Amino acid sequence: MTAIAASASTAPVVDVIIEASAWEDQDDAEQVVRKAIEAAVTFTGKPGEIAVLLTDDAAIRQMNAQWRGMDKPTNVLSFPAGEHNAPQNIHLGDIAIACETVAREAQDEAKSFSDHLAHLAIHGYLHLIGFDHETDDDAVEMENLETRILASLAIADPYSDRKAAD
Repeated sequence: MTAIAASASTAPVVDVIIEASAWEDQDDAEQVVRKAIEAAVTFTGKPGEIAVLLTDDAAIRQMNAQWRGMDKPTNVLSFPAGEHNAPQNIHLGDIAIACETVAREAQDEAKSFSDHLAHLAIHGYLHLIGFDHETDDDAVEMENLETRILASLAIADPYSDRKAAD
């Protein structure tokens, strides 16, 4: 899938649902998610409706077990709605993000919670529109796009340590 560096004609509709009390300490989480997805749409030109569930490790573990056969928590899950031909106002799918995992990873990687949350929201959105990282080439393409979107938000390249090792 090739990224388009163009301005989206329509802003995405992002419905953020905060399901878990773990998010109470993250006052700006909803704003971070919306801003990140809006930035991603600017790069891809693919707006639509997206539901983002801000949940906890226990709930995302259940989803991960049910939908991916992996009985463990993960940081983000994406559930694409499927193929669409309509140019706008279509439901692209749903994203779930686990608070405790975001916090743990951010701490382990010495980055802010908000920056990591923005990265995961962008990552989840890109999955909704067809990007993946199943092959090395696909991973490089997706990571490069994520890096450009994050840079537009003044967020450092989350893959810089990996790139430096290459």
